[in-house]
Amino acid sequence: MAKTAALKGVRILVGRARHQASALSSGLRKLGAEVIEIPFIEIRKPRSYKPLDAALKNLAEYDWLILTSVNGVEAFWERMQKLNLIRRKPSQLKIVAIGPATKKAIEERGLKVQVVPEQYIAESVVESLRDKVEGKRVLLARAKVARDVIPRELRKLGAEIDVVEAYETVVPRKSATRLRALLKDEKRRPDVITFTSSSTVKNFLELLGKRAGASQGNRTMEGIRFASIGPVTTATLHDLQLRADLQAKTYTIPGLIAAIVADRAL
Repeated sequence: MAKTAALKGVRILVGRARHQASALSSGLRKLGAEVIEIPFIEIRKPRSYKPLDAALKNLAEYDWLILTSVNGVEAFWERMQKLNLIRRKPSQLKIVAIGPATKKAIEERGLKVQVVPEQYIAESVVESLRDKVEGKRVLLARAKVARDVIPRELRKLGAEIDVVEAYETVVPRKSATRLRALLKDEKRRPDVITFTSSSTVKNFLELLGKRAGASQGNRTMEGIRFASIGPVTTATLHDLQLRADLQAKTYTIPGLIAAIVADRAL
């Protein structure tokens, strides 16, 4: 267990969506960090709920439901309530949660999770279902823009899969001025910036008005450590010419905090 003052004096920028920042921020503050919250991502309702609603009304036709984020769980449950379908949960439906936070959100709503992959990434979801989906109908509820690994690979395994938009992520334009000012202020500039998804990486650069991070070595980035929650986020950092100075061993918020603590101890 990390010492309560392990991050004392360390200034950390948390770029999670505003309503999701608390778990990461509070965990860092408990270890003595000074946390600055500027969201790099904003969660919005989809422009239309028709595809999601149609799928939910026909849940009895599906064998598997895959939820890849807490946001997806919240959107799924909200529409189930809106459509008065809570008491009609099909008994045959098996649920996949991409990681422990998603699993917890599902179970808090009284549903049972049958599968959590060994690693909390899309590729591991596919691997965990390799011998279970041939000839089966699968529903994947996710963000509007997301990697196509799960639907593409499950179709190769013989599954019939429907992908529905549960929510969308957008760039919070109001964050641009705050972010740019922070990075230019030598007295307030963070020691660490956290990235919890590929979207946070892409939006970070967009908020800075950059297409790629080739200029990361300039003065506004000098001395800042970039902390990634996992390999997909790290790959996005690299693709956009940014460093991943540290990466969580377990691809969760606690894992990210532990990686930051370990990095500061070096």
